[in-house]
Amino acid sequence: MDEFDAVVIGGGPSGATAADDLARAGWRVLLVDRAGRIKPCGGAIPPKLVEEFDIPNELLVARIHSARMISPTAQCVDMPIDGGYVGMVDREPFDEWLRERAARHGATRLSGTFRRIERDEDGDAIVIIEPKAGGADISVRARVILGADGARSEVARQSISGADEVPFVYAYHEILRTPKASIDPSRCDVYYDGKLSPDFYAWVFPHGSTISAGAGTAIKGFSIRNAVGDLRRVAGLDDAEIVRREGAPIPLKPMRRWDNGRDVLVTGDAAGVVAPASGEGIYYAMACGRMCAKAIDQFLSTRNAHALRKARKEFLAAHGRVFWVLGLLQRFWYTNDRRREQFVKMCRDPDVQRLTWEAYMRKELVRRSPMAHLRVLFKDVAQLLGLAPG
Repeated sequence: MDEFDAVVIGGGPSGATAADDLARAGWRVLLVDRAGRIKPCGGAIPPKLVEEFDIPNELLVARIHSARMISPTAQCVDMPIDGGYVGMVDREPFDEWLRERAARHGATRLSGTFRRIERDEDGDAIVIIEPKAGGADISVRARVILGADGARSEVARQSISGADEVPFVYAYHEILRTPKASIDPSRCDVYYDGKLSPDFYAWVFPHGSTISAGAGTAIKGFSIRNAVGDLRRVAGLDDAEIVRREGAPIPLKPMRRWDNGRDVLVTGDAAGVVAPASGEGIYYAMACGRMCAKAIDQFLSTRNAHALRKARKEFLAAHGRVFWVLGLLQRFWYTNDRRREQFVKMCRDPDVQRLTWEAYMRKELVRRSPMAHLRVLFKDVAQLLGLAPG
């Protein structure tokens, strides 16, 4: 039976990043991924990710220099990015590049599906994998298992209590071949409209030669596919060729616990690290993967299972406050179309725009502009009480 220091289940941005970091640290790593699965994702990444994780520019299929917020009554507010950009990636080649980088640094790749964790007579973990090529299941011995197998993680479900309690938004998008219609290749359009999403938002994100058009919702019974069809009509994309369709649940709250206290840890969507309100996940997934790799490195070096808990503590120390603020924003402003209309109206404010983009680029709440924060707070309260002018 093959033996590995770490078996990483899932080769998305979080799992591939963790596998790469662990392989670079000299550990024996197995990266298991189900080939052919692509998560529905707008593909937006900040410059901080490009710099922090050494992403080559050729993986950026577009650079976004503004966002357009569109209200239920079709009022449009443009939010230009002053001195920055949002990078766009196609998840299929982007994720594969990350997996290949991990392999170049020593990780072993295996295409297959995680089935279960068994224990030998000494209690050590044996990971059972169904290979993509078929045939008998593969068994490998692991000192630690990292579950990076997405929302509703099977690794988490089998090993960590509370894994079924994370709230989800179901996201669906269609990758469209860019039509001859006039689509600004440097602008993202975000629709806050209850007809397109009763509790989240819909989007049209350019990807160079293609477009991601999608929406999300946690409301059972709401037809998200029909909503994306309506979105295409509203956006003038009726005649666009559909390249592929993708759908999946996206978690909106970090799990209360990420480890089993022994030898299993989860990361990325499996840990619930997708930002509320925005649904942004790539940066947080990769940051989480790096923190988990750091915790696993310490665990493998010391055999102290308490080291695994440090990943969650480090992540929440860095990003917990941002997640809390975004969660409040979503719970209030996404409630109904009247509030969505007010929310889009607030986006006209220069202070709101500047603080929003600065927070996005830096991945932290901006503290250097206390008066701007105070002005935004007063305007926010005025909107809440209906005192702001129309």
